[in-house]
Amino acid sequence: MTPLRRLQCIFGGSVGNLVEWYDWYVYSALSLYFAPIFFPRASPTAQLLNTAAIFAVGFLARPVGSWIMGLYADRHGRKAALTLAVTFMCLGSLIISVTPGYAEIGIAAPIILLLARLLQGLSVGGEYGTSATYLSEIATEKNRGFYSSFQYVTLIMGQLVALALLIFLQRLVLTPGQLESWGWRIPFFVGAAGAVVAFYLRRGIDETEAFKISASLADRGTLRALLRHPRALLTVFGLTLGGTVAFYTYTTYMQKFMVNTSGFSKDDATLISSAALLLFMLMQPAFGALSDRIGRRPLLIAFGVLGALGTVPLLTALEATRDAWAAFGFMLAGLVVVSGYTSINAVVKAELFPAHIRALGVGVPYAMTVAIFGGSAEYIDLWLKNAGREGWFYWYVSGCIGISLVVYALMPDTKRHSRIEAQSP
Repeated sequence: MTPLRRLQCIFGGSVGNLVEWYDWYVYSALSLYFAPIFFPRASPTAQLLNTAAIFAVGFLARPVGSWIMGLYADRHGRKAALTLAVTFMCLGSLIISVTPGYAEIGIAAPIILLLARLLQGLSVGGEYGTSATYLSEIATEKNRGFYSSFQYVTLIMGQLVALALLIFLQRLVLTPGQLESWGWRIPFFVGAAGAVVAFYLRRGIDETEAFKISASLADRGTLRALLRHPRALLTVFGLTLGGTVAFYTYTTYMQKFMVNTSGFSKDDATLISSAALLLFMLMQPAFGALSDRIGRRPLLIAFGVLGALGTVPLLTALEATRDAWAAFGFMLAGLVVVSGYTSINAVVKAELFPAHIRALGVGVPYAMTVAIFGGSAEYIDLWLKNAGREGWFYWYVSGCIGISLVVYALMPDTKRHSRIEAQSP
């Protein structure tokens, strides 16, 4: 494969990933607005609890999606699975965009919202493992950390596009009343249309050589083959635990945290989050390239140490501040620390497994861990806040990172012990 064609394939796969994660995060970015539409009138925190519960349920569908898409990717190709995943996401966004509210159809509204979110969960569950596998396999060995970091570049970019569209609607197009009554539907329409574009882009990418070589193995994509690698599976669980809790705390939930806890307006919280996430996105290739030089393990250990020690003081300071610049600084500091995990976690997981079960091995244990810990992070904080014990959540995040730190300290450096080129069980 020529260098130009390699870049074209990375771009095609990454753009699809952007659309997938835009659609996934639009739900979180707009939940402050559509919570009163889909649920009976109650306190703002209670309505957010309902939307957070459905957000968490969407995560529960991700292991199923990882299993289905991972099996499909290991048996029929990375390209085919990536194309199918973005189709599911398109349908989920389209359903949310046209569903009437609770006032019109009663209990059917949150039920349809739940079903659409489950469909999106299946899509994102399959997306992560397959895209991580594709980007890691399509990259050269020398620059694998750099190229695979673009999975999180596009993941964060998807969130930024969602927030940018929200800012555009908030400040230039719609009144607050219009946004809360019907304008929140616009980003879901945009997401559905973007998924159609991504579908055609992904149809044009090349299949990886690693899959073509492994396609002759009879047990590719099987549970028996996957269970031959118990240590790798447990490593994925352990290294994901702290990273996913920290990631969703400092990204997806931070906008609502600044509104519901720190007391910022919705507009200001959106602007602060967008600025911090933009810099966070730009950090990923730099950290990924650094891992190509010094290894993956030093970055993971740095995240573990700084995250375990710094989370409680950072979130406590963010809770207390009413200054926008201070809030931006605290959020950015947390994101710098989290970059030690996000920039390389995809390639680390891919380097643990041989090609014939790589998409399954990367996706399934990751999705299970994210479903249990990442998807519930927002709900746990809101529940503790409702009980008057929000500070306990800060210790919870710190403890999860501490557990992962033990894994980082004990695991080998996957850059030096990579299985990307391995084809046998």
